[in-house]
Amino acid sequence: MRHHSQRVVGKNYRLLAGEPLFHYILETLLAVPEIGEVVVDTDSTPVMDGVHEHFPQVRIIDRPGHLRADDVPMNDILLHDTGQVPADFYLQTHSTNPLLKPETVARAIERFLADYPAHDSLFSVTRLQTRLYDQQCRAINHDPAVLIQTQDLPPVYEENSCLYIFTRPNLLRRHHRIGDKPLMFEINAEEAWDIDEDLDFRICDFLLSESKRIES
Repeated sequence: MRHHSQRVVGKNYRLLAGEPLFHYILETLLAVPEIGEVVVDTDSTPVMDGVHEHFPQVRIIDRPGHLRADDVPMNDILLHDTGQVPADFYLQTHSTNPLLKPETVARAIERFLADYPAHDSLFSVTRLQTRLYDQQCRAINHDPAVLIQTQDLPPVYEENSCLYIFTRPNLLRRHHRIGDKPLMFEINAEEAWDIDEDLDFRICDFLLSESKRIES
């Protein structure tokens, strides 16, 4: 959870439906009994203060200066963090996934452990059934000469950045959280929002505000 955000100012601690954004993912992770420890990597004083006040059971890793630049790959940060927290398996997600549900996280863990070691890692995806083209205007997943309904197109899958499960040995060997034999774990589109732009933030704010209104 970086303090600085390029596209959405103060994103990680900005109020979303009445709560700081980072609260949602911590509440989700803490509600998953299969997770042994929740760790936040951050260089943000507001995030650190908020974690200490509201989530004292969560461990904080103060991100070192050489890993704080915008162009530092996430895999470098994960190499640092997994060196601080020994574990058999690591699950990584982001504060920018506020709609992720505890039962979805638990189901991903269950699927991964049931398939391990046939699959050495897991990453979450969103199913797409729409007509896609590459930069040269070449159809990727359909024949433009044969117009079929989009729901009948063969699905393709977008890595949605909601969930990753991996081991440190694979991370060290490949310098990547996705291993040689990954398992794709599908999450429905409504739950899989990842906040990159202000529009994403406003959509998630609306969805969460509506959800809270209905629950009340």
